[in-house]
Amino acid sequence: MTAAPAKPITLLLVDDSELVRTGLKTLLGSRGDRAPFSVVGEAATVAAGVTETARLKPDVVLLDIRLPDGSGFEACRQILAKIPDTRVLILTSVIDDNLVYEAMSSGAHGYLLKEINAQALWQAIIDVAAGKFILDPAVTTRVLNLVRNGAPQSEQDKLGQLSAQERRVLALVADGKTNKEIAEQMGLSDKTVKNYLSNIFEKLQISRRSQAAVLYAESRSESRAPMPPKRP
Repeated sequence: MTAAPAKPITLLLVDDSELVRTGLKTLLGSRGDRAPFSVVGEAATVAAGVTETARLKPDVVLLDIRLPDGSGFEACRQILAKIPDTRVLILTSVIDDNLVYEAMSSGAHGYLLKEINAQALWQAIIDVAAGKFILDPAVTTRVLNLVRNGAPQSEQDKLGQLSAQERRVLALVADGKTNKEIAEQMGLSDKTVKNYLSNIFEKLQISRRSQAAVLYAESRSESRAPMPPKRP
């Protein structure tokens, strides 16, 4: 276990949920006088995250991957391009091979799930600030598979990570159905449909129904494309 630093580690929290940011601040300060952390700023978008990092120059940025104006991975690339000494720790609620691969490609220094307990989060921040690369235990196996097998599915294959039920919901979104219409057609509650959409958006790294419809249409187009002729 890495010892706590002599001076506080400065942190920037980048998450579009004010509730999550407030919870993190409470969690990070719950060690009382022993807490080696100082939250110096917050941001809710990619643009604000990059701007605040450049202004505050925190030691570590805790960064969600789903933000209103783009992907957290793009924020990570911009942050590290402008302030290379800053360490970026991805903190998200989802995991799949595409996201892990994208995190590694963006230069992030760690990937944690929001289900992490307080003690583990404290230690992960200390370790990342000290120069280590940190992975949530649930992510480690996926990274080993990526190393063995190479990059995950390409961009056009992203829909393959959706469950059968999520794909049905996505198809209805692409057909222009509202949440209420989807719920009625599939025999689900409005809340369940919203949860499915949230998972779909998270997995596909999108934030709008129109983007989901485009991805679905492109997938259908590719599946109907003729196979190239075999070489003689």
